[in-house]
Amino acid sequence: MAMTPEGKVKKKVVDILKKHKIYYFFPATGGYGRSGVPDIVCCANGRFLALECKANGNNPTALQAREIENINDAGGIAVVVRDTDVELLEKFLKDTLLIT
Repeated sequence: MAMTPEGKVKKKVVDILKKHKIYYFFPATGGYGRSGVPDIVCCANGRFLALECKANGNNPTALQAREIENINDAGGIAVVVRDTDVELLEKFLKDTLLIT
């Protein structure tokens, strides 16, 4: 089965998270889950981090954008990781969360 463009972004992100031994999971949505929650939820160096993965120039939906804003307003870190800049995630983790 072929991987979707967004699936490829998620795989690259997970590879980076694993490399730095960052705790992560993919939250359940719909049903008892919460819609709009970013794709990957992490704990990195004691900080709450949520990553919304996007490919092909796609943008977060209004619901996803609201959840990202709510996380940031609550003191967590939530960002969109695009296929065009996934390599910048590692620099972001090192600069923002002091990951080695």
